[in-house]
Amino acid sequence: MTAASLPIYLDYAATTPVDQRVAEVMQRYLTADQLFANPASRSHMLGWQAEQAVEQARRQVAETIDADPREIVWTSGATEANNLALIGYMRANRKRGMHLVTSTIEHKAIIDTARALEQEGFDITWLPPGADGCIQPDQLRKAMRDDTALVSLMAVNNELGSINDIAALAAVTHEFGAVFHCDAAQAVGRIELAVAAQGVDLMSLSGHKAYGPKGVGALYVKRHPDIHIEPLIHGGGHERGMRSGTLPTHQIAGMGEAFTLMQQQHIEDQAHITQLQQRFLKGLEGLEGVYANTPLPQAVPNILNLAFEGVDGESLLMGLRDVAVSTGSACNSASVDPSYVLLGIGVPRRLALSSLRFSFGRFTTNADIDHAITLIRHAVSGLRA
Repeated sequence: MTAASLPIYLDYAATTPVDQRVAEVMQRYLTADQLFANPASRSHMLGWQAEQAVEQARRQVAETIDADPREIVWTSGATEANNLALIGYMRANRKRGMHLVTSTIEHKAIIDTARALEQEGFDITWLPPGADGCIQPDQLRKAMRDDTALVSLMAVNNELGSINDIAALAAVTHEFGAVFHCDAAQAVGRIELAVAAQGVDLMSLSGHKAYGPKGVGALYVKRHPDIHIEPLIHGGGHERGMRSGTLPTHQIAGMGEAFTLMQQQHIEDQAHITQLQQRFLKGLEGLEGVYANTPLPQAVPNILNLAFEGVDGESLLMGLRDVAVSTGSACNSASVDPSYVLLGIGVPRRLALSSLRFSFGRFTTNADIDHAITLIRHAVSGLRA
């Protein structure tokens, strides 16, 4: 399939394409004439050079969230980072407390992990968000208990684009002596992340949501004597004993470069994407029965969740074969049920079933937006007729 025949890609929240500059960095660490060695091989120069690449990327990721490089633990992605944060912390701190607080509209990587902890005997409090998709500090305060060990709340919701005030939520968490974890997979380059200033103790990060490769992520673990993580993967004691396994140098180097580019291009990217979102909404004006589930304008501009009244979302997807969009999270796209996130913020079931998530990115063009608008208007009008 040629580039010209590819669908218009408006599903950046599911994954971003790898930036060409990132791909070029990754290429340096793959073949026999390059720096392909195991970064844990400390008995020869090739291993040292691979290790240097890993540590350079560790610094790049740390700089993006204003952390110390020693606080970055490599994982296979944000899903593993979330598992390591929740299961690793709760198991290691059973004596401190058996209570975890999270929300009902977190990513499945948090929700399913919390449910697994319930099966181990831990107690979970599920906070319902407001209609804006956010958890309020006073709401969290009422849920806190003497035995609360961990609070896990996302920075940016992957289906709505809603933004939690993580600094305020972390402050409430610390009032009760608990630790605050934040899933920030969708947040890098979209909102400010400064873990020390915001009071974040654990933060999950993803490579492929930031124009880096799939299969790599990281968990920020604050260097503090009271924060202990029990490893989930054993064998070799890599990553300060928290995550064993041979590190994929090329993927890690790619994630580091991607995060640096997100930092450097933050203002440019956000201006471009905000303009795309406004153009998209303007183009849909006059099409009746279109409602924004995303809390505009208090949301990141790259995610836009819309309901098309009177139209089945799955049928609309079929009618938009030349536009790559989704009915919600990629991790839940096989389900025919309405999005639990939309139901969780009070969207009526009939509208939840009529909703699509559009997400824009660095490489989306005005021509993409204009063509998509034409196709959407035609498909919606046809289905209603």
